[in-house]
Amino acid sequence: MATAPTRAASPAALQLPLLAGHDLQVPLAGGELRPYVNLDYAASTPAMERVVDAVNAFLPWYASVHRGAGFPSQVSTRAHEAARHAIAGFVGARPSDHVVFVRNTTEALNLLASCLELAPGHVVLSTAVEHHANMLPWRRCAPVVALQPPPSPEALLEEVRAALEVSKRPVGVVSITGASNVTGEVFPIAEVARLAHEHGAKVVVDAAQLAPHRAIDMAASDVDCIALSGHKMYAPFGAGALVAPHAWLCDAEPMLAGGGAVSYVTLDDVSWAALPDRLEAGSPNVVGAVALATAATALQDVGLDRVAAHERELCAYLDERLRELPHVHPLRLWDGENVDRLGVCTFTVDGLDHALAAAVLSAEHGIGVRHGCFCAHPYIVHLLGIGDEESNRVRAALSRGEHHSIPGAVRASFGLGTTPEHIDRLVDALTEMTTQGPRLEYREDPETGDFTPVDDRRTFPAFDGLPDLDTTRTGVACGQF
Repeated sequence: MATAPTRAASPAALQLPLLAGHDLQVPLAGGELRPYVNLDYAASTPAMERVVDAVNAFLPWYASVHRGAGFPSQVSTRAHEAARHAIAGFVGARPSDHVVFVRNTTEALNLLASCLELAPGHVVLSTAVEHHANMLPWRRCAPVVALQPPPSPEALLEEVRAALEVSKRPVGVVSITGASNVTGEVFPIAEVARLAHEHGAKVVVDAAQLAPHRAIDMAASDVDCIALSGHKMYAPFGAGALVAPHAWLCDAEPMLAGGGAVSYVTLDDVSWAALPDRLEAGSPNVVGAVALATAATALQDVGLDRVAAHERELCAYLDERLRELPHVHPLRLWDGENVDRLGVCTFTVDGLDHALAAAVLSAEHGIGVRHGCFCAHPYIVHLLGIGDEESNRVRAALSRGEHHSIPGAVRASFGLGTTPEHIDRLVDALTEMTTQGPRLEYREDPETGDFTPVDDRRTFPAFDGLPDLDTTRTGVACGQF
């Protein structure tokens, strides 16, 4: 007799923080309401209610920071600098490290790549697993050597070692993800850092996915630089952080030039300010910094070890339930009981386009997932086994404006608000989809490749001050006026 799947512990039992929208009801295509199942945490997380409360408490005191004599300006300046200290503590920064506030991980890594001056002939060592944010900026800095996706953590370390030892050109920077946004594997960053430093290379970690799910200790792991985003860690208020050594940044030409980044300006010269001001030109996002620091403190208060345990239980439960579905195929880089993996499951569905599968989950079941290539095109191509010939066909189609030809998969990802019931809803929906097909008829957008129900009765909420796109010109929706 078949054994019933083991249900994971619920967040209520773990006393995890409440998230804004935790009781959200969303419309289905038929017009009825259903409790929303958010399985898109790897893209952006909801705000913690504690973060929302902190922002609301701070807003009456908000003013421009630095040089303001008014009391609210002094309050805002103190809050901004206190947030900097909180982020430094959250990632285990060293006294010589600086926290620079940015918009997100993408901006952080672009800023870092613009600041670092590698010696002539040096290269950047990375992997084909990286998010585009940790891939494209380095191409402007130096030649990039990208290791192919390794079959195991041990293979990754061996490939890093070999690349450092036999590279014809010396490696100046090793830039690597802390955890994959596509398949969730947690990378052995401390071991990579040790190998890199043995060969005189700097170590940069894209911690966008890692930060909300696992504890980070830069000093203990000997990681030189960390980049992270607030919108990935329950603080979607437009702030992220770059944490890097003083020596890397102190003489760098600012990526953005303007007020706040300078000490003195003449008509033909400029004296740049000291760190971190020289890299934070313009009025800073103080509200975002407060939100980011509050989220970091809240995650520490909960305990990232408890967060990790919660996710591992849910991952095991999802894996067990997906074994019931022969037409659903999870994509993995590493298998094995000892592989640490975030709450991320990317999969394909036999006979269904990834965009259609995601549309059915949303329109018919009230479940939010992500589909596509997840800003990691080389990695998805590898996981899907797409060869050069097919890849060239895709590029040719894109040159003709045929975006629907891009390959992809479906990604379910979870975090603090995910429950076993959410996983059951997903698996039940996939079971129906793979045995009976979609209930509704769908049309494909020839430009985007997305699908929508032919008879879609969902209506969008209105927000004060925003125009109703249904009554304005279509061009506005795509940024054209």
